Amino acid sequence: MKAMVLAAGLGTRLRPLTLSLPKPLLPLGPYPLVVWNLLLLRQHGIEDVMINLHHLGEQIRQTLGDGLQWHMRLSYSHEPVLLGTGGGIKHVETFFQDGPFLVVNGDTVAELDLSQLVAHHRKEKALATMALRDDPDVESWGVIETTQHDRVLRIRGQGVPATPGDGPVFRRLFAGIHVLDPLMLRHVPRDRSASILETYVAWLERGAVVAGYVFSGYWSDVGTPERYAQTQRDVAEGRVSIPA
Repeated sequence: MKAMVLAAGLGTRLRPLTLSLPKPLLPLGPYPLVVWNLLLLRQHGIEDVMINLHHLGEQIRQTLGDGLQWHMRLSYSHEPVLLGTGGGIKHVETFFQDGPFLVVNGDTVAELDLSQLVAHHRKEKALATMALRDDPDVESWGVIETTQHDRVLRIRGQGVPATPGDGPVFRRLFAGIHVLDPLMLRHVPRDRSASILETYVAWLERGAVVAGYVFSGYWSDVGTPERYAQTQRDVAEGRVSIPA
């Protein structure tokens, strides 16, 4: 299996830290943030990884190189104009034509069994599988509504209504990690900005199976100075395992 790490964002909420350093290279314990994601992928046997670049992207390429130091093979997709979470993947869809692939947001730190996530995706025969979490602040992140069997119904209020057989509806947070079938990209516009969540909604409305995989391990979105500082403290105090 291959994977993509989304690393092209501007990191505006983390300025001034990101004025001269791209967010994926912010230090976190012994590694830059993006390396945490690479090592998580490698732990689960994923060695072929595409990384998209935009803001100060050459720094990321120079730091990571070809990936051999982590026993991985890294490829890069430079975006002169930001293409978004959907457009960026669409831009390199030929890289993923062989089968399902993982996508990881480059600004997250997660303790998640990717092998189990992929196994769940295959078991459910889903078009896509989203890693989800229960979180008391879910409203501030954008709600993913699921059935009692963790099948995704709606994303930020858009999708399909629940049926009586779906049981109670759960409101969850999307952790920025998911498995996609290449077919998922069919209706994503090429060479312009597009959100992958909009693509999810379009497929849900077509009746596609989108699975949820709920996990409870450590997770942090390093998107603001406050969350970055908290994640640094969590690493220093041993609340999150440092990948090897």
